[in-house]
Amino acid sequence: MTDLKSTLLEWIDNDAEELVDFFSRFVQAKSPNPPGDTTEAVAFICEFLEKRGLPYGLVAPQPTMPNVVGSFECGSPGRHLVFNGHIDVYPVGDEAWTYGPWSGEIVNGRVYGRGACDMKAGTSASIFAYAYLYRIREHLKGRLTLTAVSDEETGGPWGTNYLMKHTAEVRGDCLLNGEPSSPSAIRFGEKGSLWLTFTVSTPGAHGAYTHMSPSATKIAAKLILDLEAVTSIEPSPPADVARVIAEIEEATEKAQGPGAYKTVKAVTLNIGVIHGGLKVNMTPGQCLFEADFRLPVGVTKDQIMERVEEILRRYPDVSVKEMRHHEPTVCDPCGEMVRIIQRNVRELKGFEPTPILSIGGTDTRLWRSEGIPGYVYGVSPTNMASADEYVEIDEFLHVVRTHVLSSYDYLTNS
Repeated sequence: MTDLKSTLLEWIDNDAEELVDFFSRFVQAKSPNPPGDTTEAVAFICEFLEKRGLPYGLVAPQPTMPNVVGSFECGSPGRHLVFNGHIDVYPVGDEAWTYGPWSGEIVNGRVYGRGACDMKAGTSASIFAYAYLYRIREHLKGRLTLTAVSDEETGGPWGTNYLMKHTAEVRGDCLLNGEPSSPSAIRFGEKGSLWLTFTVSTPGAHGAYTHMSPSATKIAAKLILDLEAVTSIEPSPPADVARVIAEIEEATEKAQGPGAYKTVKAVTLNIGVIHGGLKVNMTPGQCLFEADFRLPVGVTKDQIMERVEEILRRYPDVSVKEMRHHEPTVCDPCGEMVRIIQRNVRELKGFEPTPILSIGGTDTRLWRSEGIPGYVYGVSPTNMASADEYVEIDEFLHVVRTHVLSSYDYLTNS
């Protein structure tokens, strides 16, 4: 290990208490999306950057959802590395929390709170990596850019999507993201998604006069069952990706839970929202439901829609509208950044993380879809979107170390 890498590790060790305090207070800065107001959390990040004299600016196409973008040139020419993390988090419902969802409570070596895992741990790692590398920028090659965005949870029209279209400096040659992945895995690709809204419309009637109108809710219930047929579509991934998929069952299950390997290879369907009916003794005249199809590598939107439209021919009372869509994305599972991360984790922890595919979606797809390699390395995905979301502090500090050292290697190998 070089002297500079040893210095970076020493800085992280000396700053461990500050790192954890930042992470905890970042969780306390509420940023649920929806509704999507992240100004409190953005102000917290900006205060940190300003105190350290770090270059940054705000890109705010939506005033309540500013994006933090910082960038600096290194000491000599080279490649451009980009960090990406999101500031917004899932909203909090009626679930019971042991510690308050916005408490950032530190208990038994863990930081608790909404967004701790998804993904304020990873975004904190990006921010500190940006700060540490700025201090040694004269020893690096190329350019480093930080993007901390405010609109990932709802698809990113005001976040990364906007930046990719309007801010050229965020593209770069490689992307490193700290979304929850598990320290045992590096995510080199992810499933796509297709969100559809189905609307059932019938005349409606008095609940006793069922002969006067079909029930929109009953039609919706039957259609939902029939839509399960879409999940039987068999994927045809590229040969090189298929070879990798065949070898990652154990790593996928370890990182994403039992059953994840089957899920990562299959089309899945979740019915996330249903609205129908006004009163118990009325035959509903309208029912709306929202369906979330997830597409494995080797399945396209066109294949999904062909099967959906075939099913809908049996349902003349139903219309469908697309809410959101992105195709599956992958990059080289043996790329340079993968090898760099593996080497650093091996030196830090004694094991080598495995390249796998992600079940969930991240903004990393937007770089991959532009032909830019994008990789995810983060904490374990513990209790995401549920009560008592938390992150192990040891894991958080490990991710910080890995991002700092791996970014250093990338920006000195240029």
